[in-house]
Amino acid sequence: MPPEKRRTATEAEAAALASGIRLRIIRLTFSEALTNKELAERLGRDPATTLHHVRKLVETGFLAAQPPRRGARGAKEIPYLSTGLSWTLDSCGDKDVEQAVLEAYLAEIAETGFEGVHQTRLVVQVAPEERAELETRLNALLEEFRTRPRRPGAERTALYLATYPSS
Repeated sequence: MPPEKRRTATEAEAAALASGIRLRIIRLTFSEALTNKELAERLGRDPATTLHHVRKLVETGFLAAQPPRRGARGAKEIPYLSTGLSWTLDSCGDKDVEQAVLEAYLAEIAETGFEGVHQTRLVVQVAPEERAELETRLNALLEEFRTRPRRPGAERTALYLATYPSS
């Protein structure tokens, strides 16, 4: 299956992605619809602040409200689920988005701890046209795994991948 064609993020989409907290909200709601209260608890943030970020993500199409449900005390709650839009966008090297991606990664690692983290650092020597091929092939592999059907009992696994010139 060929990788899904990415499109350039609009200015509003890039601005929404330029926040580590928003990127974490997108990730948390990838496979499970969560309410603002649940998101605030998982992120260790104030619910009002989290709601600001949730609204921005809904407004820009990254989150979709799900049917309301009743909470533990009978109050109406609205869960949100990621739309998957972030995977289809190219931020075109937007420095604020790139910084937010790194910020989200570091926050998630700090929260998770290093027990389950498997890291590899590797330097390869490639010509400029080979670097493009390397990145294309890596993206195709990630897209293949992203589009596989969800299976019961499958474990959520997060990846952080960066390519950069090594001096």
